[in-house]
Amino acid sequence: MNHTEKKVSQWSLLISSRFTGFFWTQFFTAYNDNVYKNALIIYVSFYCVDKLYVNPNMLINLGAGLFILPFFLFSASSGQLSDKYEKSGLIQKIKQVEIYIMSLVCIGFLIDSLTLLYFVLFLTGAQSTFFSPAKYSIIPQHLKEEELIGGNALVEMGTFAAILLGTMTGGILIQTNYGKTALSIAVFFFACIGWLTSRFIPKAPPADPGLKFQWNPLKQTLHTIRFAKKDPTIWRCIWGISWFWFLGGAFLTQIPNYTRTCLMGDESVATLCLTMFSMGIGVGSLLCEKLSNHRVDLGLTTFGVLGLCLFGTDIPFAYTANSEQMMSLLTFIQTDGSYRIILDLFMYSVFGGFYIVPLYAYIQQNTPFEIRSRVIAGTNIINAMLMVASSVLGMVYLGIFEQTIPSFFLLLSVISVVFFSFLFFIEPLFVHSFYHWIMRKKRQDMH
Repeated sequence: MNHTEKKVSQWSLLISSRFTGFFWTQFFTAYNDNVYKNALIIYVSFYCVDKLYVNPNMLINLGAGLFILPFFLFSASSGQLSDKYEKSGLIQKIKQVEIYIMSLVCIGFLIDSLTLLYFVLFLTGAQSTFFSPAKYSIIPQHLKEEELIGGNALVEMGTFAAILLGTMTGGILIQTNYGKTALSIAVFFFACIGWLTSRFIPKAPPADPGLKFQWNPLKQTLHTIRFAKKDPTIWRCIWGISWFWFLGGAFLTQIPNYTRTCLMGDESVATLCLTMFSMGIGVGSLLCEKLSNHRVDLGLTTFGVLGLCLFGTDIPFAYTANSEQMMSLLTFIQTDGSYRIILDLFMYSVFGGFYIVPLYAYIQQNTPFEIRSRVIAGTNIINAMLMVASSVLGMVYLGIFEQTIPSFFLLLSVISVVFFSFLFFIEPLFVHSFYHWIMRKKRQDMH
């Protein structure tokens, strides 16, 4: 297959009836979640301070917890539903529910009820919980094996673009003169758009229509994790994926404050850093198809690990602000070291894209069809657990121990080196795949 064909095959998925409806549905799901989540954080931080009887920081952390909590409570149930029922119809019902959820935003602002607005945040997390297993398990039902890397790359690119754009949109809308009204209309509108795009997703037959649904959350969570542990390599890939979200959650949470306190940059500098981080994930994901030659190859994940460790270690040392005043974007990029920190953030996330895409594709390719959604649900449980651990680590290290954000980034890099070393020790396939990947690249270069 020549170079041109590879490029066409990846991008042509966006106009393929097998993929385009699904892609835009998952994009608007992530986008709308982040529009609402960030708008609520800004609303609480800047517009409700005089009305609050508790510290705003506590409410912000509560919001993060409420969004993640459903992944613990409902992932097992969502995996069962996704394996039991036809997935396109299930996704359409989930998107219909999102419309009802977002209609509550208007009511929450009308009656000025933070309790209701936070309940909506919990419901958006629940909606994402039920969407996720169907989202990842439907991909191998509609794509060919050689398209899995390209399809997953587009999904990861779209997800991080949606997170960035949604975060920016939510912040902009809530700060306008009619912010509450604008936000209410926007989240309802985009929920409707997501439902419309979901109607273009082709049918995907149920994996196990005879599955007897079990509600007990705790029992089913343990049962779901047992499904995920059946294949040791898949179980280790799941932990690899969850470590990605551990690191991603830590960086995305700290970058705004890192920009303000360490880079001495204003909001425009923070936006640049977040943009470079999100763009890097997209670029790395999209390059996966070319680098893997359409193969599901864990060697590319190992290559990603090397970059994560290298650039993650350089970030804490890349830039020291000489100014005590906040710098605009133009002033910042004219200072010594600014390009280095921008490059580090971008390349760190590029290698994050190399790292994550093959892991998802490997699980999709090698998990038995009849339990695939439940295995992905198990992945979501571990993801949520490590994202909470990342948040707690940040709160303890930065809040209680009062350490600096650059030293926190260095700590993350050191922990990552230990984690990856252990992962490669117990799963030699990562190292073997990396060796074979290098050999294939050399043979390709020779030809």
